[in-house]
Amino acid sequence: MVLSSHKAGQSLEKRIGLSLQYDGSGFCGWQRQKHGESVQGCIEKAISELDPYRPIKVIAAGRTDSGVHAAGQVVHFDCSGHIPANRWASALNGRLPKTIRIRESIARPMDWHACYSAIYRRYRYTIFNACKPNLFLSNWTWHKYNFRLDEKLMQKALEGLIGFHDFGAFQRAGSNRAHSWTTIQEVQLIRQGDLISIDIQASGFLYGMVRLLIGQLVAIGEHKLSLEMFEKRWKECRRFEIREAAPPRGLCFIRAGYKDLIFSESAWFESFPQYFLSTIDPPMNPS
Repeated sequence: MVLSSHKAGQSLEKRIGLSLQYDGSGFCGWQRQKHGESVQGCIEKAISELDPYRPIKVIAAGRTDSGVHAAGQVVHFDCSGHIPANRWASALNGRLPKTIRIRESIARPMDWHACYSAIYRRYRYTIFNACKPNLFLSNWTWHKYNFRLDEKLMQKALEGLIGFHDFGAFQRAGSNRAHSWTTIQEVQLIRQGDLISIDIQASGFLYGMVRLLIGQLVAIGEHKLSLEMFEKRWKECRRFEIREAAPPRGLCFIRAGYKDLIFSESAWFESFPQYFLSTIDPPMNPS
């Protein structure tokens, strides 16, 4: 019946928006690559199994590199089948690897775009600043153990970045952007025990921007780089002086924001757990 309606020229085209999470450890990144498994490729394959009548292309709010995670990634795709919008999440989860989970699926207008309609993207980088490693945090944090990082200096460096600036100093080679200007809208640094979480929200991010920036912040926190030299490097676009890049495992795409609250807060806003460790809690009473 579906096939015959297509032959008859009846248009069933609709746009679906998805909020999703993925563990980027085993993927070559969001975007399809010639070699390696991508998140985009896995999702497109699963959609094609459910809607085989047209080529499927999934558009993301922001691309993530190899090994980078996502908690509130937003994507859209166009389909022509009869699956209700709110059923796509469960239908896809049954066909996706366990390292990708669709949190929610909704119908969107055909002129809505996961990337171009977004007014901000937000990333979080998590650092585990303890002497000893923790197996259960190793895939999600950068373990920095040689020095207790000075988070106050790091926070001060972060705050100086807010606004519309040329951040070419934090752009890796290979970018196809026409320019390196963007607006950092909000920053936040929280230390809880041995964990430091750094949030950066911007209208858009340059290729490799967050990891290069975090590498500089850690050097500041280790007292290896002064605030003055850091400011000089990025304001004068001294990319050649920025060699430290944080590893991908501590980075997570938290969410993309839009003018309206599109998804439920549990599926979109609050989908990344805050890790809290305490070294002063008394041992649990076995009785």
